[in-house]
Amino acid sequence: MKTLATFKKSLPLLLAFFIVAPTLDAQTKKIKRPKSRVGVSSVDTFVQESFDLYDKVYKYDGYAEAGTPLDDDDIDVLEEALDEMTALSDSAPEILSDIDGLSVLKQAKATLQLNKAKKALKYSIKTAKELLLNQRERKEKEEEENSGTTTSDKGNGSSSEGESNDTAESPEEPSNISDNLDVLSKFDFVPGDKILYYDDFSQDFIGDFPSKWNTNGTGEVVQFNQVAGKWFQLKAGYGIVYLPLIENPLPEEYTIEFDLLVNGIDNKTSSTAMLNVTLDDNNGFKDGMAYAFVGLPLGQYGAFNIRVTNRNQGPNQINSALKTDIRKAILNKPHISIAVNKKRFRLWINEKKYVDIPQFIYAPEAIKYLKFNLKGLADGKEKVFITNLKIAEGGLDLRRKLMSEGRISTNGILFDSGSDKILPQSYGIIRQISQVLMQDNSMKLNIIGHTDSDGSDDANMKLSKARAEAVKQALIKVYGISGDRLQTEGKGETQPVGDNSTSDGKAQNRRVEFVKV
Repeated sequence: MKTLATFKKSLPLLLAFFIVAPTLDAQTKKIKRPKSRVGVSSVDTFVQESFDLYDKVYKYDGYAEAGTPLDDDDIDVLEEALDEMTALSDSAPEILSDIDGLSVLKQAKATLQLNKAKKALKYSIKTAKELLLNQRERKEKEEEENSGTTTSDKGNGSSSEGESNDTAESPEEPSNISDNLDVLSKFDFVPGDKILYYDDFSQDFIGDFPSKWNTNGTGEVVQFNQVAGKWFQLKAGYGIVYLPLIENPLPEEYTIEFDLLVNGIDNKTSSTAMLNVTLDDNNGFKDGMAYAFVGLPLGQYGAFNIRVTNRNQGPNQINSALKTDIRKAILNKPHISIAVNKKRFRLWINEKKYVDIPQFIYAPEAIKYLKFNLKGLADGKEKVFITNLKIAEGGLDLRRKLMSEGRISTNGILFDSGSDKILPQSYGIIRQISQVLMQDNSMKLNIIGHTDSDGSDDANMKLSKARAEAVKQALIKVYGISGDRLQTEGKGETQPVGDNSTSDGKAQNRRVEFVKV
């Protein structure tokens, strides 16, 4: 019995010897990927993604050690990985709060794995930068500092399990999250007044790639049972880019607007899942010499940052992570608004401004094209759609024009289709009109509504009158303008300014005029 007891006491040491000893001769200085899961979705996903990126960078570091030069594709992969690693590293503090309330043992396991993942990320970010700058020198001391174990683990780790939540064929129409009058009254986005490009995909067939776009990947126009309109489904993939076919290069002052719809995005969505909107100096599938992009995070298990990056030849390059939480907005069919005024760049999600950088566009005379691309989505489960993309020149102050000329016309006041319900993103213009009326107490305005030619003449006449009246009521209820200073009129489809056979022309014809009386 004594011999058996002694053997039991010695068993852990014997096991440790047989497990550890052989690895001492096969030391690779590689940080070991954890083989088991913690059981907390955000922690497990963070650890898996960290080591997936670590393995990628470690492979290229091995090329550098062997003297194998990196080609253009290798550099593209490393640049993309560096963006993903930076975003993932920024999310680490948010994930720590998810282990509160766990048992002591589970907290210890989660902390150990998070620390190991953060060490892998630290090595990966540092190494990727050195590889891209051709400054990588593998030093034994550096490797010892960055390695957490002596063995190489070639496993890919466990992927998130569970069935897909995919209901993309009929997502429910969400309620509007921005019906607060105080929020609307402060919204200051003003869309451009000269439409350069508009696409709601109304002239495309379901299942086709849209006619006014280009890509090096794939995509299709879809329609839903419970969400109005047609939507363009973008697909994620390495290097896949989507380009609206704009007839003329972008001017130096313009606005961009579109509606966003996501499906299958949940707590298992990658922290690197992101929609990138890029302004570039070329209309090809590769980044140009001058560009600026903003990355909107799509993941839900943490409050991930908005990424803002530009490339230029000067000393003030920007590569920042803006701390915010847009998770609820992303799930609620948000309207994205962007204003570019030469070097200044601003972005709103619904009626809240998230980005305002005064010197973001380094060379406004060079940047001429718009691009979209997706990163980090699970194929088949997580889907992203856009519609109502509008690019318009201007976005300037309409107040001075109304005061000096006594008349302005705008297609930036938008309504639900076939309705007089004003969309929240329209209140930036209505706000400017109210400011003119507040400054000049003697001014009175006639508000004139116009429609496109869809529908009957009588229906359009009634609709244009109702929309003019809705704008009047917004000025009264939201901004406190006296109703006796405002009168309304509807012109229906009788005074078109654009071609009603095209989506661009229809967008120009759906407008509201303000005329001093």
